[in-house]
Amino acid sequence: MPKSRRAVAWFIDFALVVTAAVLLAMLTFNRVSTLVADVPELATSSGWELVTSRGDVIDASQGLGLSLWNKTVLYVEQAFLALAAVTFLYQWACLALLGRTLGKALTGLKVQAAGKGRVALRAAVTTAADVVVYALACVLLIEGQFLLSVVVWAAAVALFFLNAVPVLSPTGRSLADRIAGTTVTSALGFSRPAAMPPARTSWPSS
Repeated sequence: MPKSRRAVAWFIDFALVVTAAVLLAMLTFNRVSTLVADVPELATSSGWELVTSRGDVIDASQGLGLSLWNKTVLYVEQAFLALAAVTFLYQWACLALLGRTLGKALTGLKVQAAGKGRVALRAAVTTAADVVVYALACVLLIEGQFLLSVVVWAAAVALFFLNAVPVLSPTGRSLADRIAGTTVTSALGFSRPAAMPPARTSWPSS
């Protein structure tokens, strides 16, 4: 099985993940825009804090700004969580129902697994390598944990290569395949047909 087909299949599947990420980013932007547009309402609801602050307008405004920031961070974290869930469901549903993702179907590959539990485990490892750890690094960054974010980002890069590089080995099994006990093979409809032996010509006996 050519390794290039595995790479093309991954790019197709990852392009779908990127598309989902873009859609979630647009949704999150709209949610944040709506939140900012409701600042007058938030300011009104914070009027009691202003009254009880004994004239400390700066402290009251900081509370309003912190509330806006916390809600914005919450929206972003929800978007990352949704992206991880969508990626896992895509991987798991495609493999459980069809035995292949869209990328693998287009490149003539299929995943062989001994049971649906193995498929779920493979989908979980693939999702962690492609999305979850990177998302965690981004969340830590917006939470202000810069050093920890760098460490997790480095772990995300390492996990990605640990999952991808073994595909180039003679066995062609990624980290997800090894953990889940699955194997990627050529699909029946896309495999190269075996060479037929040359036809034998019979000569009439004299």
